[in-house]
Amino acid sequence: QVQLVESGGGLVQPGGSLRLSCAASGNIFRINIMGWYRQAPGKQRELVAATTRSGTINYADSVKGRFTISRDNAKNTVYLQMNSLKTEDTAVYYCHVRIVRSSGTKSDYWGQGIQVTVSS
Repeated sequence: QVQLVESGGGLVQPGGSLRLSCAASGNIFRINIMGWYRQAPGKQRELVAATTRSGTINYADSVKGRFTISRDNAKNTVYLQMNSLKTEDTAVYYCHVRIVRSSGTKSDYWGQGIQVTVSS
């Protein structure tokens, strides 16, 4: 019912930049949270950045000052601008969306993941 389409990943050298995009479509009543998680090889998935519909933003300490999350509610799209990339940022990045239905039921949706590789 809900589809998340991610784009913008790839290979970049340390210190470089990438911009990730995630567009949500389908049976959407209201998107409350949009954000990004990542999972490095052999590691557990962790929060990178998230934003609520009202504009509250939360970043992981490891990306503060380097990454910027933004959201276009009209387009149901969330972006992650990643600057000053480090090798430790290498991971599969997953878009996350939380939707609250008219009944009040919460539903979480995940993108299929997009690879970000930072290497010299």
